[in-house]
Amino acid sequence: MRTLEIVKPQSVEFDRKASTTTYGVFTAQPFERGWGVTVGNALRRILLSSIEGAAVTAVRINGVAHELDSVPGLVEDVTDFILNLKRVPLRLHSGVKTTATISVTGPGTITAADIKAGSELEVVDQSVYLGQLSEKTKLEAELIIERGRGWVPSEERRDEERGIGFIPVDASFSPVRKANFRIEPARVGQATDYEKLILEIWTNGAITPHTALVEAAQLLSEHLAIFGTQAPLAAAAAGGAAGKLGQGIEVLELAKATETALRNAGILTLRDLVARTEDELLELPRLGKTAVSAIKKALDREGLALGMPVSGA
Repeated sequence: MRTLEIVKPQSVEFDRKASTTTYGVFTAQPFERGWGVTVGNALRRILLSSIEGAAVTAVRINGVAHELDSVPGLVEDVTDFILNLKRVPLRLHSGVKTTATISVTGPGTITAADIKAGSELEVVDQSVYLGQLSEKTKLEAELIIERGRGWVPSEERRDEERGIGFIPVDASFSPVRKANFRIEPARVGQATDYEKLILEIWTNGAITPHTALVEAAQLLSEHLAIFGTQAPLAAAAAGGAAGKLGQGIEVLELAKATETALRNAGILTLRDLVARTEDELLELPRLGKTAVSAIKKALDREGLALGMPVSGA
């Protein structure tokens, strides 16, 4: 049977004159009526919620017991100092977790340039203001930086295993600060009822707008690919433990913090989970031995196990 062809854009235009390392304008056309909004809205949501990045997740400051404390000689209180730390764009080149230190003697200004770490961590904008020391006193701090997605509140990580004295921080991992799109008319031949999608992306500099768009498109494509295959139907028909693999990890009824950590790592289904080994899970941010033990017990109740061979995994 002959099918009617749907008009699709063949390329994406990048406005180099208007774009910078933190701002990009992208145009795709023509789309059939309604398709521009559908694609634009999906990409915008993914850009704002699911692009991987690095962020400070915990801070330990010498002489400070909690975030409501103060540091002698520091103009800002601890809460404001931590808020300033969260504004620093970071790029984690390898691994999923690392540490950094700050050691400054006043009087003077503390900036992101005072953050010292190994070669795996890059402070993208070293000019970010962190605080002001008004007298000859020393501020020493240790930071935990992790890789993740989206926004994870500190309350979800208070029971994690970390060193004594660390204050958990609300972590905004997304390197995308803002994303907008608009639709304009497009022409195909004599027809003018087509759509042009114009997408604007702002980042913090840890990732370019173009790279963010590519990652968002790949994530969208990966999530839609399963609907174009008969594999889910075959798995459901198989029954038993194997038939459960397409279910979401929420069926395990894990602790909220554990489920969030798995989702941030891209582990959304039981198939994704059992494809990992125990050692691989322990390397993920915000997953300690207690959480992994709970995962193993929950999988056992379903007749599943970590590292088990799974067809199609």
